[in-house]
Amino acid sequence: MEGLMAALDLTDTGARTSEDIFTGPSQWMPLGRVFGGQVLAQSLVAAMRTVPDDRHVHSMHGYFLRPGDVGQPITFSVDRIHDGRSFSTRRTQAYQDGRPILSMIASFQDDDEGLEHQIEMPADMPDPESLPTTADSLAQVDHSIARYWANERPFDMRHLPSPIYLKVDGEHTSRQAVWMKTMGPLPDDPDLHRAALAYASDYSIMEPVMRRHGVAWATPGLKVASLDHAMWFHRFGRVDEWMLYVQDSPTAQGGRGLATGSIYSREGLLLATVAQEGMLRAPTNTE
Repeated sequence: MEGLMAALDLTDTGARTSEDIFTGPSQWMPLGRVFGGQVLAQSLVAAMRTVPDDRHVHSMHGYFLRPGDVGQPITFSVDRIHDGRSFSTRRTQAYQDGRPILSMIASFQDDDEGLEHQIEMPADMPDPESLPTTADSLAQVDHSIARYWANERPFDMRHLPSPIYLKVDGEHTSRQAVWMKTMGPLPDDPDLHRAALAYASDYSIMEPVMRRHGVAWATPGLKVASLDHAMWFHRFGRVDEWMLYVQDSPTAQGGRGLATGSIYSREGLLLATVAQEGMLRAPTNTE
């Protein structure tokens, strides 16, 4: 949790050209590449720092351009593209060594009333407390990545029907769900919770593609990389309370897979919708 909080606490450098400049640290990852959810969340925090307090993010669209290096900090430049009567638009570029690693556009809106409906959360889902933790699933695996996933991530994640870390059990379906929440409490800052939700949204979103083809994370030679990430924030929810991330993959082709997700509060409130396309290359077809 300390690492998450530190990553989302960006420094305002005070530098001003035509853009606002912030810097932030990179969290350690076992393979040396910056976690995509981290740079997404940090880019969102940078944009949030430049909009009025009464305007909140309702959508973000980002492209991952290059792998980030966990040994280096990240610089964020925010272009204040537009401020209208109800909406503000910002573009954030994340840089390392002067080269962009992520480009994101986010839109913010003041509170407004209007038509309202939502798709319902799937019924009869097991409670998260009844499911094994990641630490339970990987307890017998002595590997740096397994140890990191089991003990060092800031989010508690519990899979339905089962995790695919080591193998894919049961039917090879393109649908799964994940209960998730932070390992500890967060401050009562709604924008911090929104940024942390963006952070967590990148963890498992490619897994429906992998599950459909029987590909586990431990598959030798597997290569997975996020290409883009879109997220719509519908309603506020605390990320230090249980949320259900319902995920599906409508298609995979050309070495790419598309996945979508709906994030609900435990009470069934639809908090956000996510879509991501990723590169996924498995050495053989395991179906």
